[in-house]
Parts: sequence; structure tokens; C-alpha cells
Amino acid sequence: MSARFPGYDVLAKRHSPSWNEKTRQVIDQRLALPREPRFLSPEEWRTLGSICDRIMPQPADRPPVPLVAMVDAKLYQNHGDGHCDYRLPPLREAWQRGLRGIETEAQRRHNVGFAELDGAEQDALLRAVQHGGVPGAWEGMSPRLFFAKRLLVDIATQYYAHPTAWNEIGFGGPASPRGYVRLDFDRRDPWEAAAAKPGEETTARRDNARVG
Repeated sequence: MSARFPGYDVLAKRHSPSWNEKTRQVIDQRLALPREPRFLSPEEWRTLGSICDRIMPQPADRPPVPLVAMVDAKLYQNHGDGHCDYRLPPLREAWQRGLRGIETEAQRRHNVGFAELDGAEQDALLRAVQHGGVPGAWEGMSPRLFFAKRLLVDIATQYYAHPTAWNEIGFGGPASPRGYVRLDFDRRDPWEAAAAKPGEETTARRDNARVG
């Protein structure tokens, strides 16, 4: 539950006019993702898990968004973005080259895999990838470009595609079929979450308990 949107749970909208049957099906599939690799190898899954922990650390007081499973599902389905950067290989190949490159760099620097590094070492390695501070190209792919166009984009977008993240930002899920009407600044529709302003947490909690 979000401190900014107390009392709000987007899943309470399930049987409200805010969601239709297609929305329910999509969210149910997302919540039921397997927690084991389907496309990635076990080693790639482990590496990606450690990367996700550094790129998108999650609070300990709630179940985490299953980021590795969500990225793996995108790769398993080979679900592209509808556009591509010509400088990168296709989605699956880019991720496999990138994970191999990160593992190779961890071994070069520390003689262990990325998942065995401590947090500071992992951050330093990822920062080097981000700024192009690793030797050569990864099988012809720019590490810097992989970081900017694939690693950050896929991890962040998958995080904010999950209902747990929606609760954090007060998002109600897909706009179909209800849509949004009050589009001016600092206005919200009755079926949107209320942000808790200082001293008004109880009011926000009460309002969010009725959102549907």
C-alpha cells in the first residue's frame, strides 16, 4: 500500500465499471506469471535479478514486483515495442548479448559473476556500462546503447506495468472503458486515487477506500 495514496488498491477496481473483461484477463495473466525462467537460462535469470535489484530497488514492506519474470515474459513472447533502434540487434539477441557482456565484465574485474558482487561493485560496473567505460563492443553491440535503450527501458516499463507499482503512483489501470474526464491541473475523477496531502492522510484513506 502506498504512503502517498493510503487505502488505495487498484485491484479493488476489478469488478467496477473502470475495468472491462479484457482488462481483467490481461491483469490476471500478469499477476500469474511463472517465477522461473521460460526464455532466459537460469544463469541469465540470476544475473538479471541482481541487475533489477540495483536499477529498481523495491521497498521491503510489500511483496516485490516480479521484475525478472516480467522481462523474461516479454522475451519469451518476443513482444517488441512497435519500433526499434537500428543500431541494436533484435530484442532477444540484444538481451542475451547484454547479459553475457555484463557477466564477462564482472569476471574481468572481479573473477566472479555479477550476482556474487556486492552492491557497490555492481553499481560501479553498471555505471561503467552506462557511460561506455567497458572495453570494446559486446559482439558488435554498444554497451552504452544497450544500457540506455534496452536495460533501463525494459526494466522501468515492466515495473510500471504491474498493479503494485500502480498503487504507488495512484494509477487506476487502463482507461478503457471508463476513461478520464477531469483533465485540468489538480483535478481528479471520483474513480481516481486521492493523494495524501500533509495533515489530510485520513481523508485520502477514506476517499481511496471508495475508489472503484
